[in-house]
Amino acid sequence: MAPTLQPYRDLSGHSGVVAFRLGRDWIEVQFEDGDLYRYTAASAGADAVEQMKQLARDGRGLATFIVRHVRQAYAAKLR
Repeated sequence: MAPTLQPYRDLSGHSGVVAFRLGRDWIEVQFEDGDLYRYTAASAGADAVEQMKQLARDGRGLATFIVRHVRQAYAAKLR
């Protein structure tokens, strides 16, 4: 069973990210429009996924990182 989505803290107050879920080598990111994407080490690169996981835990900078570095490098659009 997959872990549940965790609310993104959005410390900046203006992120498009609302929730995330972490796996061993992947991160799923849900945006305010409801779209949910999975980024994997294979699709976006292991370093990028680890950076995204840290930003998600920190609650700051995840949306900016996605726009600047991984944008369309998701493995799947889940919804």
